[in-house]
Amino acid sequence: MPCVKPDPEDKDAEPFVEIDPTGRYGRYDDLLGTGAVKRVYRAFDQEEGIEVAWNQVRLRSFSEDRPMMDRLFAEVRLLRRLRHANIIALYNVWIDEEGSKLNFITEVCTSGNLREYRKRHRHVSLKALKKWSLQILMGLEYLHNHEPCIIHRDLNCSNVFINGNIGEVKIGDLGLAAIVGKSRAAHSILGTPEFMAPELYEEEYTELVDIYSFGMCVLEMVTREIPYSECDSVAKIYRKVTGGVRPASMTKIKDPEVEAFIERCLAKPRARPSASELLMDPFFDGLEDDSSSSSLSNSAPPSAAAATANRTQQVAVPTGLD
Repeated sequence: MPCVKPDPEDKDAEPFVEIDPTGRYGRYDDLLGTGAVKRVYRAFDQEEGIEVAWNQVRLRSFSEDRPMMDRLFAEVRLLRRLRHANIIALYNVWIDEEGSKLNFITEVCTSGNLREYRKRHRHVSLKALKKWSLQILMGLEYLHNHEPCIIHRDLNCSNVFINGNIGEVKIGDLGLAAIVGKSRAAHSILGTPEFMAPELYEEEYTELVDIYSFGMCVLEMVTREIPYSECDSVAKIYRKVTGGVRPASMTKIKDPEVEAFIERCLAKPRARPSASELLMDPFFDGLEDDSSSSSLSNSAPPSAAAATANRTQQVAVPTGLD
């Protein structure tokens, strides 16, 4: 079904450049971000009166790349099934056959991704960093305890998003995620090299690879430096990771408590704790007593949760995405 085109004669209309087939969502020309396969625009939900993100992928660019197409559709299928305060929510999805584009509407985090946000704000307390970390862990716990288990496989600070006005953090970009069965084992080599656990390279791993990546996220949040930035090639990163050599940025950590927590996350798979276990770590002691922050709850406030449920229940799945 082609997208509804804005009426240029209607002077009172919103300045949308595109409208979804239902007429509910309008896309602005403002680009929020670009990835390897998609562009994300600012958009508006006219029914709820909220800003949203309009994700757009030009399918023609990948018509000969079946694995990439499968990954794109896998992300949409995954998002449809997930309901958690720390996971980006999907509201609608459709294919524009005429323009050969896959479009999906997700919630938007107003302050962008955590990497850029941290770069903009150099002076952040350890307490704030712990709050962000705690929310990422709550999202991971949800994914890992999902039935079946979901492994993100590409967790890094550019795939974590934040609403800076309330300190709310959400995991996004699930295009490389794997759904695994009761064995909880996966086999493909995928991810961002600097954040990949050693066992990922060995093609035999579990959801604990996300905990390793989470540890690297905490390291980046603390140091404002991407791990292994001292390496000028993927091959050098690979040699250090598989050899158990820590990133040079670890030497910049001054707080022994922070260093010990990160080391727990980077431990060998058998010694590496689960997300649920890390949530009980003394590293987070005292945060649950901070009643001034709503970001520590496991779910959104009732009204927000209800609104999200109403929107996500209306997701229609185009042919090929079932």
